[in-house]
Amino acid sequence: MAEPLEPRNPRIVAAAKLHRSAQRRKTGSFLAEGANSVGAALAAGRVRELFYSASAAGREHELVAGAAASGVRTTLVSERAAQHLGETVTAPGLVAICDLLDVPLSTLLAATDGEPGAAGPRAAVPALFAVPVEIAEPGNAGTLIRVADAVGVDGVVLAGDTVDPHNGKCVRASAGSLFHVPVARERDISAALDALSAAGVTLLATTARGELDLDDADPVLAGPVAWLFGNEAHGLAPGVAERADHRVRIPIRGRAESLNLAAAAAICLYASSRVSRPR
Repeated sequence: MAEPLEPRNPRIVAAAKLHRSAQRRKTGSFLAEGANSVGAALAAGRVRELFYSASAAGREHELVAGAAASGVRTTLVSERAAQHLGETVTAPGLVAICDLLDVPLSTLLAATDGEPGAAGPRAAVPALFAVPVEIAEPGNAGTLIRVADAVGVDGVVLAGDTVDPHNGKCVRASAGSLFHVPVARERDISAALDALSAAGVTLLATTARGELDLDDADPVLAGPVAWLFGNEAHGLAPGVAERADHRVRIPIRGRAESLNLAAAAAICLYASSRVSRPR
């Protein structure tokens, strides 16, 4: 068996640089850490190389063996090198170099129109999108992507100046869902909303003062919908909320003043899924 790579090995040094967004953009690759993310990345065929420690191989023998059997380059690393590659306090010892996942918004929209694309044909059900606007916290972004995956959305559109979905914390928070749900990024918020509207998608803004109660929104939710979710600290900008076709409020029956981004997204996306994707 080959000696495990140590932290100073050039391949480990190069891989660790992918913790920085500039290096991810330069190389077209990012790191996925842990069994959930690595397993999803392998199933999606997005892994360039898998680094594993001896302890991880003992815990996840089938995953490592399956990666090697499928032709993925698998490399044994020392426990110190695994810690260097990871971002968590206790490194799981499994880190994959993966191809970047985000797709052009036009590709995402074409896929929901029954054309081949990242999301696959979805002609049988109305399109459903989650559109976080200027989301800044990677953990929230990953959680939203996980929620979107759970309810069966067609894609997530990160609009404006947002977190990089390939950020390590976002990847971990998505628990593998980043490899299941198409993600598009569009820095120009108006361009993103224009493209969705041009595709026949109804824009719904979440706001505490909306004119439409979520409990009464089923007729709207039966068609193609994109939910706009605001920044964690400031919510949706008034101009963005006004661009929506409807402003929807979530009824709060207890004493809480508001809901955080992930909770609001889970409620709204589930409500849409219940109507447009009945079992």
